[in-house]
Amino acid sequence: MTRLVRAGASGGAARMGLVLVHGRGAGAEDILGLGAALGLPDIAMIAPEAPGRSWWPTSFLAPMGGMAPHVAAGIDAVEGAIAALEAEGLTRDRIALAGFSQGGCLALEYAARHGGLAAVFGLSAGLVGSSDAMGGPDPALYGFTAKRLNYDSDLTGLPVTITVHEQDPHIPLKRARDSAEAFRALGAEVALHVAPGAGHGVTEAGVAAMRAELNR
Repeated sequence: MTRLVRAGASGGAARMGLVLVHGRGAGAEDILGLGAALGLPDIAMIAPEAPGRSWWPTSFLAPMGGMAPHVAAGIDAVEGAIAALEAEGLTRDRIALAGFSQGGCLALEYAARHGGLAAVFGLSAGLVGSSDAMGGPDPALYGFTAKRLNYDSDLTGLPVTITVHEQDPHIPLKRARDSAEAFRALGAEVALHVAPGAGHGVTEAGVAAMRAELNR
């Protein structure tokens, strides 16, 4: 069973809920620190923790045959965190979802497949994908084969924020851009923030977008 760690306001007293999903090598307490930095005391926060502190053992760009069971387990963990907030009285339209790196990819993937949330933030992240696409290795995807980003959910009006650096060692700019387009095709209101230069981390633009959306 996935470990869930709580912080912030209690669900019954909270204005909104926020599910936070950590990156590789981090844990629930680490990503809850990001939530605390938002300075929003009326938000109920919860973070699932991956076994071994990693949602999957490879790059998220790896073929779906190896990725699928890990993604499914991660989506179940996110669903469990959302359900825990719902049990405290928060409806899904008052619950936002955010993640960094691996956790950001998982947050985006959950949203693309299920929707129904207040907002989604993928920080240094991109969609994992729905299936493998045809073709060979793509230099723009760091030598991996492309994925199909085909989803049948209706995300009309869902605020989606994706951040990435121009040269991110883990998240290709092409995948971040393609992810933004996939969400737009589903009806989401998408903001893509590209930080100049090289890097892989939570950006000021990402934190500002979270604070603004959760205060709206």
